[in-house]
Amino acid sequence: MIRKRIVVTGVVQGVGFRWSARDVARKLGVVGFAFNRADGAVEVEAEGEPAAVLRMLAWLSDGPPGSQVTAVDVTDLEPVGDDGFRIIARQ
Repeated sequence: MIRKRIVVTGVVQGVGFRWSARDVARKLGVVGFAFNRADGAVEVEAEGEPAAVLRMLAWLSDGPPGSQVTAVDVTDLEPVGDDGFRIIARQ
């Protein structure tokens, strides 16, 4: 298992980015969370099998229709064993 923190910038708020990310994560078997940051970015923590997390990262690099991803910053984290993928209120 691996876990990554992914900060996605661009036009990523107000376009259903977090909800779409949750749907993709669930399909891939990835756990973690997503939230809108005050700086306009979306932050995601994704944990799962390496291939699934990398597929999630690839999806986050494009985003859903209506989004325009301009940058993706990825940090490796230690797995924590989340039991699902959730959307967190703005932090």
